[in-house]
Amino acid sequence: MAEKFPEDFDVDIQPNQPLFIISIVSEMVQIPIWTLRKLDEMGVVEPKRIGKKTRCYSKEQIRTLIYIQHLMDNQGVNISGVKFILELHARRQEDGKMS
Repeated sequence: MAEKFPEDFDVDIQPNQPLFIISIVSEMVQIPIWTLRKLDEMGVVEPKRIGKKTRCYSKEQIRTLIYIQHLMDNQGVNISGVKFILELHARRQEDGKMS
């Protein structure tokens, strides 16, 4: 039997599985926790709630948050503008699926 090492093992994480808590996500995407909470309140990125307080984000949501961080920091877009851009993008994707 071949010898195995830690790097031979991997964890299958689904892109929409909520695993990352808000403090970790804040560090990963360089967005302050208060901004992440505001994005949640406005319905821009809505993490899954574990209990009453704990917000858990998925890999897919983290990807969206990285894009949001780009829009806010590099393009100067505010949260309302970010919401509009993401809604427009979602509509375009839906239109593309219908074609």
